[in-house]
Amino acid sequence: MRNSFQCLCWGFDVNEDIRLPDWGEKRDSVEGHSDRATRFEKAALALASCIIRNRNPSQGGAGIPVVVEGTRDEETLRALGFTGTIEKVNRGWDRSRLIAYLHSEYCFEPSIDGSPSVILLMDWDRTGGRIQTSIRDRLMAMDCPVDEDLRNTLLRAMKPEGRTVESLLAHVPSLHPLIKRIISETE
Repeated sequence: MRNSFQCLCWGFDVNEDIRLPDWGEKRDSVEGHSDRATRFEKAALALASCIIRNRNPSQGGAGIPVVVEGTRDEETLRALGFTGTIEKVNRGWDRSRLIAYLHSEYCFEPSIDGSPSVILLMDWDRTGGRIQTSIRDRLMAMDCPVDEDLRNTLLRAMKPEGRTVESLLAHVPSLHPLIKRIISETE
């Protein structure tokens, strides 16, 4: 007996050999690699690039500041190898004062390397996303370009390990050697 739904919609018998499409490759291209080593390599590459840009010009960098949410985020970035300026959102200032400060300190002159003047790195949770959007929109409205590539890369690569910048601290032993290797290859 044929199933009436199959007869109307598909026009074939249940016993026929049905070949379903293989969605495995498409799923991999949409979600990215689940291989931890590959994800950590991508994260280390993005971090190394920003570490170099964050360095003082006397050390071969561009002096681009990284803006994070708080003190623990700064400690994590220092443990990963950042040596330049790290600005914190949570310093007791309202958002307007913070934006005015960032604009006056970093946005009047173009950066040495021609890249955006500020690296925004908020957590990749809901609150971090709101802060990121707010700061980005306000700075860009004042013609101050911002770099969000590091956050976007970490959001994809490190999401299974955590949703905050400070959650990277537990992975410093794995990430730091990769970062050092990448930086030494570029110098």
